[in-house]
Amino acid sequence: MTQPVNLLVEGLTDEVVLHRLLAHTHLQPGTTYGKNGKAALLEKLPNYNRAAHHYPWIVVVDLDDDAECAPDYVVAILPQPAPQMCLRVVVRAIEAWLLADAERLAAFLDIPRNRVPTLPEAEADPKATLVRLARLSRSRAIIEDMTPREGSGAKVGPGYAGRLIEFVVGHHPHAWRPDVAAERADSLGRCLRALRQLA
Repeated sequence: MTQPVNLLVEGLTDEVVLHRLLAHTHLQPGTTYGKNGKAALLEKLPNYNRAAHHYPWIVVVDLDDDAECAPDYVVAILPQPAPQMCLRVVVRAIEAWLLADAERLAAFLDIPRNRVPTLPEAEADPKATLVRLARLSRSRAIIEDMTPREGSGAKVGPGYAGRLIEFVVGHHPHAWRPDVAAERADSLGRCLRALRQLA
């Protein structure tokens, strides 16, 4: 497919992950929309679905605790997807897809491999899991960037998104591998297959 694929995402990390997946499946990214959180994405989803009658779209939304399984959630939020609408649900948050490349993540965070959960999609809160793993890092910079300051009330550190972006698209030997991660994250595997069909 030579036509660019437009993106609709919850936030910056989702956008970066999708760009990596589009490159991985030899698709050209178009314009990114959203990045204002899940509620705003769902509110405008019907409008973008109408646009998908004319142009290809990829939408990624976190399952969180909104449903027991992804297929039920897809039907609930978009019962009639347009022909060029590729809606994928992440179980349960985008961090699960990153946790799924356990070897590379452990190396990137500088933690023992056995600390990374082997079933990332079974994690109730993958973001919290990732922050907890960052606390174990032997790198002070990782800890300071990814974990919240004591008493700040924040869930993540000030450099959290930047570090995830570095992991996903960085040109270093510990960069994220989508195909490897897809072996442990079924929703990622389904997303890759859908993108390859789109291509």
